[in-house]
Amino acid sequence: MPPIEQLAGRRAFQVAQPDAPAYRAPPHNIEAEQALLGAILVNNDAFDRVSDFLKPEHFSEDLHRRIFELAAQLIRAGKLATVVTLKTFLADIELPAGVTIQAYLARLAAEATTIINAEDYGRTVHDLAVRRDLIVIGQDIVNTAYDSPIDSPPRAQIEEAERQLYSIAETGRYDGGFQRFAEALTTALDMASSAYMRDGHLSGVATGLLDLDEKMGGLQKSDLIIVAGRPGMGKTALATNIAFNVARAYQFEAEPDGTHKTINGGIVGFFSLEMSAEQLATRVIAEQSGVPSYKIRRGDINEDDFRRIADAAREMQSIPFYIDQSGGISIAQLTARARRLKRQKGLDLLVVDYLQLLAGSRSRNENRVQELTEITTGLKALSKELNVPIIALSQLS
Repeated sequence: MPPIEQLAGRRAFQVAQPDAPAYRAPPHNIEAEQALLGAILVNNDAFDRVSDFLKPEHFSEDLHRRIFELAAQLIRAGKLATVVTLKTFLADIELPAGVTIQAYLARLAAEATTIINAEDYGRTVHDLAVRRDLIVIGQDIVNTAYDSPIDSPPRAQIEEAERQLYSIAETGRYDGGFQRFAEALTTALDMASSAYMRDGHLSGVATGLLDLDEKMGGLQKSDLIIVAGRPGMGKTALATNIAFNVARAYQFEAEPDGTHKTINGGIVGFFSLEMSAEQLATRVIAEQSGVPSYKIRRGDINEDDFRRIADAAREMQSIPFYIDQSGGISIAQLTARARRLKRQKGLDLLVVDYLQLLAGSRSRNENRVQELTEITTGLKALSKELNVPIIALSQLS
């Protein structure tokens, strides 16, 4: 990191001596951080342009993290964040001889960027922080691969690395923690508002089954729903009907950042551990066309049946319905594939058919009850991580 002497003058760069040892400093941009902080001190409206995505930990210098955090607290409290108001809270900061905190803050304000460029500078700071996180993950991967214990398989390391990379791709950071209850209240109020404005007044994803939607209010985000029954009771038929209805009703609106916000229905991921993709597609076609699946398999159809099958297939081609037919996968593999689908295509509903065909990811011997406990716990954690409802079928014997 550059010394504080360099921070006091944005344009003073230290030139490495020819005989100095070669090293690679983590990516950072002190000038961008200083220009952004200066813009916030000059015009607090600049904070509003970066507050949605920029956090104190994204700054590379501890001093800059402290300044941004204090400015954020003052602005959110309805107070002014200026050189005068901030210096009181930074009196304990030790700077090199001849440099006072007030002088440094004044220098930031004097060389501030304009409020128009504040968001661009903020994204630069954020992107460099993400790159530093990637470096940390890469170093962890290398160190773990060198010093991995005997009972830690390589696949476990791959899955952990993928989890961290997914978290960075989604939020820019991969650590968790507590959140204020006020934030949860805001989310709950937003959900109630969306339900009020949505057709059918449902807070969750509509299943297309009116009685079920009336009882449940739709499929709620982060819920794990277990559908259990004996063989031949119609578990898969129910799941495929719900999945198809959700995918068929999918509607979205484009966000300013180019992403799609789901406003109705949703993108569906279906893990078909028992049936192949062709068998599942045949079942869905039979359900939607009204032509029995045994007739489709035997080719015992007339012209009217064929027309209905073609119409159903034509409708299904354009819906966001994704099938994974891999059998015998572990809960860790399922989690990794669900994260990948969420990142690449989006995801609003996940269906698993069925629980007993999943394998636990632990290497030690354990009974089936413990393995199913691990699987259901993993699915619940996945539903909360991806913020989507998960329907898991379970076979009773």
